[in-house]
Amino acid sequence: MVEPYTTVIGLEVHVQLLTRTKLFCGCPNKFGLPPNSATCPVCLGLPGSLPVMNRTAFDLALRAALALNCRIAPFTKWDRKNYYYPDLPKNYQISQYDLPFSADGWLEIDVASASPGGHAGGNPPKRVGIIRVHLEEDAGKNLHDESGRGGDTRVDLNRTGTPLLEIVSKPDMNSPEEAVAYLEEIRLMMRELGVSDCEMQEGSLRCDANVNVHVPQASGGREPPGSPGFAATPLVEIKNLNSFRAVGRAIRHEAERQYREFQKDPEGYRFGKRLKETRGWDDDRGVTVGQRHKEEAADYRYFPDPDLVPVVVSPEQLDAVRAGMGELPQQQRSRLVSQYGLGDYDARVLTAKGRRMVAYFEAVAAALGDARTAANRISDLVYPALADRGEEIDAFPVPADVFARFLRETASSGQDPRRKAFAYMLEHGSDVSAAKAAVGIRDASEFDEATLRAAVAAAVAANPRAVADFKKGKEQAKMAIVGAVMRANKGAPNDVVRRLVDEELAKV
Repeated sequence: MVEPYTTVIGLEVHVQLLTRTKLFCGCPNKFGLPPNSATCPVCLGLPGSLPVMNRTAFDLALRAALALNCRIAPFTKWDRKNYYYPDLPKNYQISQYDLPFSADGWLEIDVASASPGGHAGGNPPKRVGIIRVHLEEDAGKNLHDESGRGGDTRVDLNRTGTPLLEIVSKPDMNSPEEAVAYLEEIRLMMRELGVSDCEMQEGSLRCDANVNVHVPQASGGREPPGSPGFAATPLVEIKNLNSFRAVGRAIRHEAERQYREFQKDPEGYRFGKRLKETRGWDDDRGVTVGQRHKEEAADYRYFPDPDLVPVVVSPEQLDAVRAGMGELPQQQRSRLVSQYGLGDYDARVLTAKGRRMVAYFEAVAAALGDARTAANRISDLVYPALADRGEEIDAFPVPADVFARFLRETASSGQDPRRKAFAYMLEHGSDVSAAKAAVGIRDASEFDEATLRAAVAAAVAANPRAVADFKKGKEQAKMAIVGAVMRANKGAPNDVVRRLVDEELAKV
């Protein structure tokens, strides 16, 4: 169903950087430490303390911004963003305002090919513009009593001062699916570049969604959002989004809520009587909840931080960062499609599992000489095994060269024997010969084709109903004959048996 409005979405993504220490002090940047144990006079903002920029954090930020195709400013500075919350002990946050270190970037997303039905030749990837990427320090964390009995709120300041990258997109997304695809691409990119671990449950990847809806007016057309023929609801910033699923649900709910409110008073929205708003997401109830009117830049009273020197970025520094980035996920997907002939879906799944999985695939494909078979068998054998074992590919007990040999020597065995042999290898070690012997897979050279042909003829004679169904056009009926031959000749090569069955049925 086509909605009677256009949803317009921009995301503010916060990525915590993988540094050993915080952004402006030497306190450890580590999740899970005892509350308030990783603090010092600098991150607590005590009088007389002076911040010093973490060079590694800035280098990681440069790496991320370059990967996001941003323009890097040769000169940038630090600003104080003034506001009071219990988890911000200085009463200001060190951030960047009018001179961020990078801006004007873009990221391509592809929603259609993220599913098995997606393929090349469909909708082209969508380019989402990025307004700016800037560095700032994080605030602490409020721990609320959720018992419902009105208990205290505690404050853990360990996170205060940790390096945070804020990625602000243009309002270029128009569906929850596009927003989730954008987030997934950022998470993959940041992980592959070593910028962040992007663990949402630990708070190292967080997202606020800015949402409003544009409603066609009397003309009834579908003009681009922002055209004179549209009325637009005020912008709502949604907070407390701690999973990709929550992002999708919250955006869909908020768009529907705004449209319902618009229908009650279209004229009020047309003439701008509503204010921008910040709302929180209640995941249990599946609704957004009003929190406050949204602040403007003037409310934060930005001014340059007098304790920090500006940062100058040289062309040589940018060249050094680019040299260490390696192949980005989008580049890798394109190469897997063009070099190995993979479909968009297979290429996307491989890159989503990281560079080490892509390297494993390429090693298997090279040793096997068949990239498509390598991708298919990795998908139906290796991926489930990794999930069951809770392992990454570099700890997998079946090396790429062994897996390639296994695929060669079980190519004719059929799906079920191959799965059993692979399970044996996972349990008892990567000995291909032992695994084949354990489940009765035999080499084609061990079977006399004349003997197999006689067995096929006997099976055809013993299954007249399957033969009759096959002659009526039921192609699948021949599998009863194939199965009978395979049961009588355990370990026989499946492809040879199928060929002989086809030849025998052609005579009937």
